[in-house]
Amino acid sequence: MVPFVAAGGLLIALGFAIGGYEINKAPSVIEHFAWTDTTSWAALMFQIGGVAFGFLVPVLAGYIAYGMADRPGLVPGFVGGAIAVSINAGFLGGLVAGLIAGAVVMAIQKLKVPTPLRGIMPVVVIPLISSIIVGFLMFLVIGEPIAKLQSALTDWLSSLSGANAIILGVILGLMMAFDLGGPLNKVAYAFAVGGLANPNEGSLKVMAAVMAAGMVPPLAMALATTVRRRLFTKAERENGKAAWVLGASFITEGAIPFAAADPLRVIPAAMAGGAVTGALSMAFECTLRAPHGGIFVVPLIGNPFLYLIAILAGTAVSTALVILLKGLRKTPQPTTAGHAPTQPDKVAVAA
Repeated sequence: MVPFVAAGGLLIALGFAIGGYEINKAPSVIEHFAWTDTTSWAALMFQIGGVAFGFLVPVLAGYIAYGMADRPGLVPGFVGGAIAVSINAGFLGGLVAGLIAGAVVMAIQKLKVPTPLRGIMPVVVIPLISSIIVGFLMFLVIGEPIAKLQSALTDWLSSLSGANAIILGVILGLMMAFDLGGPLNKVAYAFAVGGLANPNEGSLKVMAAVMAAGMVPPLAMALATTVRRRLFTKAERENGKAAWVLGASFITEGAIPFAAADPLRVIPAAMAGGAVTGALSMAFECTLRAPHGGIFVVPLIGNPFLYLIAILAGTAVSTALVILLKGLRKTPQPTTAGHAPTQPDKVAVAA
């Protein structure tokens, strides 16, 4: 999903940067395109980006199903994701559709079928039956409740804007850092990205806070492995080197190896830093026109210096906490009193 978000989102951001906020009302470039007009090029970027961005939920659902059931899961997964978009079930709908599609295909694969039919099962039978089942469930059973849940969550987050902007920043920061790219992270991210469709000062502040908070966990783990190497395994120290780039690029998943190895220490530390950064970004009234890109979209950030200060502050908080928590876990190795460490007998070696 991330490459679609990055490519499509950055094209949308460039369209806004070149053509202004009204570019989303420009006519289709098929109907009107002037080679020498910058507005036409801005409209072209915006419209290409919108098409790429539209694949976000179907790709998510399709590859969740693929991860569960291999290639036969792709068709019902994409179908379920597309239905989630059509009924406004959003990211949550795509997530559920992918899980259902994968489970349905796995169940069908366990059925015993005659030998002559085995060849067409993955190409015809499984995609057909699973698409019917997933489509039925998404359209008539669970799609509407999920859409209402998505809408309620979005409305709740929107109600916290304005006077409670800092509280909103804290909540979004906590959501971004809690599961490091999981469902809560993506709900907060989808909320922010959705606001870019009709951008205003508030939605641009939300996007800035979400991206800043999402950069903190991998940056904090990278910094922690640098300043307190002994608290981390060799594999974690190697992951820390990659986490610098991942964090700077707004790929929160760069912190997953650390959280998987030590969730009770890493996740609370990441959440604390994410909350600090989200709150500061809102307090500093930073804005962002791009839905992705990390430090590579600094020219599109409002109040960029204060924005970087917010990220550095959150990174410092998470780093300090994870070092403190991991340091408390470590206990000194026992030594035998009165005995010096054994040294090789030089005389014996010489002999």
